[in-house]
Amino acid sequence: MAQSTLRKITMAALAPATALGITVGLASAPASAAVWNTCDQWGNTSLNGYTLYNNIWGSGAGSQCTWANSGTNWGTWADHPNTGGIKSYPNSKKVINKTITSLGSLSSSYNVSVPSSGAYNTSYDIWDTDYDYEIMLWVNKTGPVGPLGTSQGNVTLGGHSWTVYKGSNGANEVFSFIRTSNSTSGTVNILPILRWIKDTKGWMGNETIGDVQFGYEITSSSGGLNFTTNNLTVSSS
Repeated sequence: MAQSTLRKITMAALAPATALGITVGLASAPASAAVWNTCDQWGNTSLNGYTLYNNIWGSGAGSQCTWANSGTNWGTWADHPNTGGIKSYPNSKKVINKTITSLGSLSSSYNVSVPSSGAYNTSYDIWDTDYDYEIMLWVNKTGPVGPLGTSQGNVTLGGHSWTVYKGSNGANEVFSFIRTSNSTSGTVNILPILRWIKDTKGWMGNETIGDVQFGYEITSSSGGLNFTTNNLTVSSS
């Protein structure tokens, strides 16, 4: 659910963790020694061509730590209260910086382990370089969470069946593709989805795709829950 552009652009990377009163230890990281971990609100690092963000952006957030063995294998432990509103979007980002028409391919494979409780979605978040448009691809969701906007019907694109929603958060247009059944692994062919938005629906022009992010939009995870990206790859040509 897109309510604030800042939540995933994470441009305020230098903001102190004390802004949310976050005090947690690194004990929340996995037992095996990760090459990187952070409990800072805007903690981030670059690994293997990906940028990882802890990214606690919503009000009323609790504790959260993110660890990484690589740019494609990472996870988050989060303990956010059972209240409404998105608390965070820990994610891994790959920069593309190509127009839709100049892309020959854009795809991603994912494999995740996610909890059966809490309220969250596992999603791609794709932005143009001007942050006028946000394209979300939800591959799974749990609990009382839902996309912004109104339903535009169902479509099969990129190897998956989706229910499409169109809306605005006041800062940018938001196109949300909600997988019709939950998935914890698979491959998404992203380029046909972008072409469908541009050519079939005419909702945007030949935008330059900046970021492809993948992560967990967490509303609640009371008691502490683990979200693990076993493997993620984003490739383009």
